[in-house]
Amino acid sequence: MTIRGLVIGVLITIVFTAANVYFGLKAGLTFATSIPAAVISMAVLRYFKDSTLQENNIVQTVASAAGTLSSIIFVLPGLILIGWWTGFNYWTSFSICALGGILGVMYSIPLRRALVTHSDLPYPEGVACAEVLKVGAGASDGVSAEAAAKSNRAGLLAVLWGSIVSAVFAVVVATRVFASDVVHYFRIGGERGGVTGFDFFLSFALFGIGHLVGLWVGVAMLVGAVIGWGWGVPHFSALAPAADSIATLANTTWSHKVRFVGAGTIAVAAIWTLAKLVKPVISGLASAVAASRVRGAGNASTLPRTEQDIPIGQVGLISLICLFPIGWLVADFARTAGHGLGDHTLGLVVGALIFIVLMSFFVSAVCGYMAGLIGSSNSPLSGIGIIVVISAALLLVFGLRSSLPAGSETALVAFALFVTSIVFAAAAIANNNLQDLKTGQLVDATPSKQQWALVVGVFAGAAIIPPILDLLNHAYGFVGAPGPVRDHALAAPQAGLISALAQGVIQNNIDWGLIQIGAAIGVVMIVIDEVMRRTTKSAHLSPLAVGLGIYLPTQSTLMVVVGAIAGWYFDRNADRRSKNPESTKQLGVLLASGMIVGEGLLGVVIAACVAFSGTDFPLALVSDDFAAGPALWIGGAAFAVVMIALYRWLGRLSNQVA
Repeated sequence: MTIRGLVIGVLITIVFTAANVYFGLKAGLTFATSIPAAVISMAVLRYFKDSTLQENNIVQTVASAAGTLSSIIFVLPGLILIGWWTGFNYWTSFSICALGGILGVMYSIPLRRALVTHSDLPYPEGVACAEVLKVGAGASDGVSAEAAAKSNRAGLLAVLWGSIVSAVFAVVVATRVFASDVVHYFRIGGERGGVTGFDFFLSFALFGIGHLVGLWVGVAMLVGAVIGWGWGVPHFSALAPAADSIATLANTTWSHKVRFVGAGTIAVAAIWTLAKLVKPVISGLASAVAASRVRGAGNASTLPRTEQDIPIGQVGLISLICLFPIGWLVADFARTAGHGLGDHTLGLVVGALIFIVLMSFFVSAVCGYMAGLIGSSNSPLSGIGIIVVISAALLLVFGLRSSLPAGSETALVAFALFVTSIVFAAAAIANNNLQDLKTGQLVDATPSKQQWALVVGVFAGAAIIPPILDLLNHAYGFVGAPGPVRDHALAAPQAGLISALAQGVIQNNIDWGLIQIGAAIGVVMIVIDEVMRRTTKSAHLSPLAVGLGIYLPTQSTLMVVVGAIAGWYFDRNADRRSKNPESTKQLGVLLASGMIVGEGLLGVVIAACVAFSGTDFPLALVSDDFAAGPALWIGGAAFAVVMIALYRWLGRLSNQVA
């Protein structure tokens, strides 16, 4: 662990966190950052003669906080959506992310030997990252130093060109020379029928997300979009009063009706995913802890370097110290909330601290095991958020609401979301920490140094998340937030779902009938998915992705579907024609990651221009007529040509490396 490695890791963390926050709010999906960070690190550190495999591992450990702590966007924007906050106070938001994240690191340390050292969990992403590090260092069997250097350069080129192309395209779109999307709304079934439409967003980042999530997740999102806009919007809009325009009617129907159907599907799918893991989580934890007691006896001084964690005394002390500022945050929230909460400050603080301590440890254990079983990216964090917020809301309903004056329900919803956000930050970090430690085990790293590196990553991520959130809120806003409807509002699907459930439990102000329809769709999708998994080799229909397809606007889903299909074709073509198929596929992953980073960073910059200028198109170079006409075809054609050219270049680059 070197200062140089920590600095590089922090810089990568800041960049990837900004991109992840932007597209997590836009599309409801975040991307894993460990492998792209490892490739960038190896490409940079190869210019230093004394760099090592373990130093590169520290860099990716720090940077992995970008892909995990940014998941706080699944909860924190809910305080905006319910109208409690109008912006993200920096120090409050930073404290939530940092304190919750540190608890996640500390709570997962006692689980390392049980779930990593003495466990047969596969840890798919941790193993993949370790292989990338070994190949890059020339430490794999049959890989020369020269071949490793070529592989590093090729990986860095893929990330850089993906970033450059997506960033340049985003700038041209901001000038309106290229159209940003292809939009069309229309009526079906005559004048008395419903309306529907589509919004095809020309985004390299969404295309890259599609490449990363794979074919069947893309197909599932398409199924969800068809349910939402092929049935939901036409059906409910036919029952709605007339609106000023077809587009307004379609979007209003989706926002006030169909989104809640999608929320029901997401909730059922997330809980089902967790339910399937209950038995392996309980049995796995029990057997692994028993094994660690038998094999792990000994003190730190007698343990080998590769088995030394942060001492348990320090873990306990750090966890205890974190509870003091958390208690102060909770007390300050209760005192300033009004509506009678201030009269119960002591009880709320004590109750919240007990809830946070116990629930954070529970979710850390569950998330750590789930990440080892199915990977961090596939772990149903939204399901964890649903369970935590409903638990918090129910405790407030039964323990406090009866003693509060009328009109205090919104304050209770806000308090439930506030406490949930701290627990969720711990869950997000624990979801990734053990994956990093598995990578470290495979490359002979020192666990304690990785754990300190992750603490550094938590602080770096926590420092950049609040200003990015605040900037995006002021520039675009969130779908469903109070105030006038904004054309480019960010969907924030998980935050919308979790805040809606908290309101439903405490205020009982949502249409549970729509949630029930979505839940029924979720049950049907679960049955179809289980049948497909048992009768085919690889086909499946992720119920959670179907729910996202219903819940998200087509602006956020259709390009993901295209990217998923294109990525599948690229991988299949690599298997048939490439000299080294796995290397080619890995370059495709890095290219897609670069696309997300490049457009994500430019998206944040453009959001700043929008916020400070007060106009929707501060960089526009052409008229509205040009933007609505020729720009549409020019942008679409340019997007297709550039994407095909990039894939072909990637194939040639892979063959040169091979």
